[in-house]
Formats: sequence, C-alpha cells, structure tokens
Amino acid sequence: MSEFTGTAALTEVMRRLRDPEGGCPWDLKQSFESLLPYTIEETYEVVDAIQSGDMAAIKDELGDLLFQVVFYAQLAQEQGDFSFDDIAAHTADKLIRRHPHVFGNDNERNLSDAAIKAQWEHIKQQERTEKNSRASVFDDIPSQLPSILKAAKLQKRAASVGFDWQDAEPVYAKVEEEIAEVKDATEPEHIEEEIGDLLFAVVNLARHKQVNPEAALQRANEKFKRRFQAIEQRLSEQGKHPQDCNLEQLEGYWQAVKTTQG
Repeated sequence: MSEFTGTAALTEVMRRLRDPEGGCPWDLKQSFESLLPYTIEETYEVVDAIQSGDMAAIKDELGDLLFQVVFYAQLAQEQGDFSFDDIAAHTADKLIRRHPHVFGNDNERNLSDAAIKAQWEHIKQQERTEKNSRASVFDDIPSQLPSILKAAKLQKRAASVGFDWQDAEPVYAKVEEEIAEVKDATEPEHIEEEIGDLLFAVVNLARHKQVNPEAALQRANEKFKRRFQAIEQRLSEQGKHPQDCNLEQLEGYWQAVKTTQG
C-alpha cells in the first residue's frame, strides 16, 4: 500500500476490503441499506468531536465519516454506477455553479450577503425544476431528517419564495396562540396536534432570531443533564437518591444548583 497516499490510499484500502478473493467477510456482506445506521452514528460522532474541541478526535471522526462515503462509492462502482472521483467531480461542479459570486464574472462578484443568499436559493430551485418540471420548493428535503431540522428546512424553503413574516413580532403572537390552543385541547390526538403546531412555531421563532433550533435544544438538554447530575451528586454525598425527595425538595436543590452553575 506504500505507493498510495491520501484519498488514493483510502480508496485502495476500500477496494481490497471488498475484494471477493481475500477481502473482509463483514465488508463483503454490506449494502447501501445496511450501512445507513453506521453512517448516522458516525455523523453524530463527528458532531460530538467538534463540540468537544478536540482536534485529534475531530480528525479521527471525520476520517470515519469519509470512510462511509468511500464505502458507498465502492459499492456503486462495483455496480457500474459511479466512483469516488465521480462524486468529487460532481460536487466540485455543483459548488462552482452555486457560487457565481466567486467563480463568475466581475458583475456577479460584488453582491451583498442577502443577494448571495437569494441567488443560492434561486439556483437550487432551478436545479430542482430541471429534475422535475413540476418541482416543489420542498423537493429533495430528506424525509428522515430529525423533526426539528426538517421543520426549519421546510420554513426556510417556504421563506425563499416569499411565504414568511418580515420580522419576529408576528411569530411571538403565533407561539402564544399555539400555547392557548394546547391549553384548550382535550382529546389526546388533538393535544398531540396542537403541541406539534407549538413546536413548529417555536422552530420558526428560532429561525427568525437566527438561532439553530437543533443546537439550541441540544444545549438545553446538556444544561438540564448537567444540573440534574449535580443534584444527584449532592444527594449522593448525603447518602440519598432523588427518589428519596419530594418535588419541593428537588426544586430547592435545583435552584441551588442554578445559582452555583449559572
């Protein structure tokens, strides 16, 4: 393998792993469908590494994610569909096409941030239309996106064609309206529907405030986890467990932790 370096070395390793004569039995059994859980797992491990700020971990996890791409490319090449180089070339062409303010003529290079964003959405919509003459702005949004990310994506696409409020004030009103409707709902299915509408409105508020709702909720999750673990630690030092306390006592610990941790 010493004659190969970089991506050439990685693709050659992948070829050898899939070689019917002497390859890895596990790798030989894999398909596009069987690899999906591993791809999702590796993506989240990249996120964890980036949030940790550990550059060695980031490099390692990015390598694992890249290997997933190389694996899919090898499977496709074996079927005669495309290769890793085809993926790279196609992506480069797409990026050039979507960045005329970088690769285009001088008239296209002096655009405001807002104009660049509008241009980007316009080009992507053109691409969708070329694939399907009756294209929807929602075409190519992955059906398996986590719900919060999908809500933000749907709202962004609708906003790209003008279906959006100009500022956050009407969104605040919409959130309050949805809270009231949750309070009024009585049947389980109706309650579920109204809570869904409330969550959708909150995602819209996050978008208007230029906050990534997934990242915001992730931070809220971690904050809650950190604070409750601090309560568990304090109780453990007293020989107790959370279930030994009533709600009022736990709330007292919670407020004390909030004061300490911020």
